[in-house]
Amino acid sequence: MRPHVFVDRPIPEEAEAYLNEHCTVDIWRGEDTIPREQLHDALAKADGYFTAGRRIDEALLAAAPSLKAVSSMSVGYNHLDIEAMKRHGVVGTHTPYVLDETVADLTFALMLGIARRVAELDRYVREGKWQRGDGENLFGMDVHSRRLGIIGMGRIGEAVARRAALGFGMDVQYYNRSRKLNTEEFLGVKYASLDELLATSDFIVLLTPLTPETKGMIGRREFGLMKHDAYFINVSRGATVDEEALIETLQNGNIAGAGLDVYQQEPLPANSPLTKLDNVLLLPHLGSATTKTRHEMAMVTARDLVSVLQGSAPKYMVPNFK
Repeated sequence: MRPHVFVDRPIPEEAEAYLNEHCTVDIWRGEDTIPREQLHDALAKADGYFTAGRRIDEALLAAAPSLKAVSSMSVGYNHLDIEAMKRHGVVGTHTPYVLDETVADLTFALMLGIARRVAELDRYVREGKWQRGDGENLFGMDVHSRRLGIIGMGRIGEAVARRAALGFGMDVQYYNRSRKLNTEEFLGVKYASLDELLATSDFIVLLTPLTPETKGMIGRREFGLMKHDAYFINVSRGATVDEEALIETLQNGNIAGAGLDVYQQEPLPANSPLTKLDNVLLLPHLGSATTKTRHEMAMVTARDLVSVLQGSAPKYMVPNFK
C-alpha cells in the first residue's frame, strides 16, 4: 500500500511530482487556508502531512490516527507540539540551512531600507512632494562602518555577520546562549552581554528562535537601553518582542526606526498602529520568500516526508525528536 499524504497548500510541480511518485497525494488548492475542521477530515486517513507552519497540537493528532510524520516547510518549529507528537508516535522534520542566505539578504534589505528611508521616500516621490531645495529632511543614516548587534548567532546570524563585516565594514558584536569562538576568529566579531549590545549598537538584529526563554525577550526595559538613533530589526518571530512596547518606543521617537518581517498577530491587522508610522518598514513575513529558495524548501520537505514514510531517517529531523 502506498502511503497517503495530505498537503495543505499548492506546492511547486517538482515537489508534487516527487510525492506522487512515492505516495497517494491529496493537495488543498483553495485560495485561503484550509479550515480546521476540513483539515481534521483530510488527515483522518493520512500517513504524512506536508505543511508550512500549521499548528500541530493534540486535537489535530487525535483526528489523524494513522499519521506518522509531519514535514514542515520552515526552519522554525515552534508550531509543533513536540511532546504531543511523541505521544502519538509522529516524527517532525523541517528545513534548516536551505534558507540561511536568503533570510540574511532580507535582513540587510530591512537594514538598508529603514536606514535610508527607501519606502518612505518612494512614497514621497510618488505623491509629488519632491521639491528643489529638499535637503536634510530626506537624510538617512549610513549602514556601512556602523556597529551591528546580532541577537542569536546561529546559521542566519553568521550569514548576516559575514555580510556586515566583510561587505559593509561594520563593527559586529553578538549575544548568544554560547560563544561562537570560530566565528569570532574568522569574522572578527565580538561577544557582548545583551545589555551592552543593546546600549551600544547602531543596528540591532533579532534572530533568535521562539522558545519559552525568548518569548517577549525584547520589551520596555530593552528598548529603553537602545540609543535614540538606533534601528531595530526583527526577522525571528513576532512573539519574541513586546509589540506594544515597540509601538510606544517608535511613537515616542526613542529609537530611530524599525524593520519588521514578523508580528504577534499575522497577518498584521490593518488597524495596527505600526501601519501609521513612517519610522517602521513592514514586510509580510517573507524572509525565505524567493522562488529558488521556496522551491528548494519544498523539495527538502517532500524528500524528508517520503523518507520517514519509507522507514528511513530524514535529513532534517526536528532536533527534539533525535
